[in-house]
Formats: sequence, structure tokens, C-alpha cells
Amino acid sequence: TYEPALADGTLAGARGGTGNFSIVVRGRSAHAGRNPEDGRNAVVAAADIAVRLASVAGPQLAVNPARIEGGGPNNVVPDLAVLRINFRPAARDDIAHAQSQIDSTVALVAAAHDVTISVHGSFNRPPKPIDPGAARLFDLVRISGGDLGLDIAWKATGGVCDGNNIAAAGVPVVDTMGVRGGAIHSTDEFLIPDSLAERAALSAVTILRIAEGRL
Repeated sequence: TYEPALADGTLAGARGGTGNFSIVVRGRSAHAGRNPEDGRNAVVAAADIAVRLASVAGPQLAVNPARIEGGGPNNVVPDLAVLRINFRPAARDDIAHAQSQIDSTVALVAAAHDVTISVHGSFNRPPKPIDPGAARLFDLVRISGGDLGLDIAWKATGGVCDGNNIAAAGVPVVDTMGVRGGAIHSTDEFLIPDSLAERAALSAVTILRIAEGRL
């Protein structure tokens, strides 16, 4: 697939997985000055979930609480909030760990804040390890690049793409055959124009050799 390569042409090797969740918190509205004790603040509960889940991040699991939506007038205890959160498990076993953390945190916060919480979402792209088939395909790309005067290397990355799902279906995949560039998903994102022809040639030679049965 044609995700961008790194600026020096390095390809993505093993990839972690990803899961996106919307956690909906329903509390109880009340007047913020007259009877706040009767309210159940959904925004505070959502923030509590975000902080607790962020704290379980580690080398095998990245956690990004990305947005909390909710609230209204300053004089009303908010009764609804939605936390949007992303998880990046490094391996399949880390998916189960992350799901366990979500479940236990939601139960704990629901009880502590006397709110109702529902969780929507899933781990929709599994981690992509380098299996023997992928290793052979990477080696073919490396050899093809060498014949074009390109030094092709690869390394593990935390990003995900369609390659995760292709690999999960048992199909060898190299998923960073696109242009060289960097700073993706930022205002400084860039591509190197000279790499357009370079990467097209790399694809052409690699595909030709696959057609010749060299894989």
C-alpha cells in the first residue's frame, strides 16, 4: 500500500494496532449555585476516565484521550459528556489488556461518580508483526531498491494503515511504498518531490519481480 515512507526512504516494518472508542457519560443536571450536590457532573466523570486510562499507557500500549465533548451554561451541572479516546496496542495480547483496563475503569468511575456510562467502539486494526511471508516481501523490495541505487531499510512503527488488515488476512504486505516525506498529520507535513519517480520505479521493479515468481 502507498502510505508515505520516512524521509530517508525507510519502510514501516512491524506495526501496532489501534482502537477508537467513544465513552458516553450520563449524569444528572442541577443548578451550579443553588443545589450542585444534587447534580452528577458528567464532564468531571469523563475527565476522570481520561486521566485513569492515560495512566495505563506504557511501552506496549499508547493511550490518547483526544477530546471531551459536553457541558453547557456555566450555571448548570452538565449531565452529558462524551470522551473520544484512542489506544495503540503493540501486540495482540495488549488488546486484551487494554480492553480490561477500559472495562474496569468504566465500572469504577460509574460507581464513584454515580453516573451511567456506555462504551462504543472497538479495536478495528490488529497489530501487524513481521511474519516469514512479510520478511520475504521486504527482502524482495530491498533487493529491487538496491538495483535502482536505493538503500531500503525498515523499522517498527506505531502508526496503522490498511496494511494491518491485509496482514491479518494472511497476505504479505509492504505498506509504505509511497513517497518519502515526514511530519505526517501535522501542519508541517511534507513530501519530497524527487521521490515520486523514485518510488514509482521501486514499485514497478518489485511488481515485475513478483510476476516473474521471484518472491
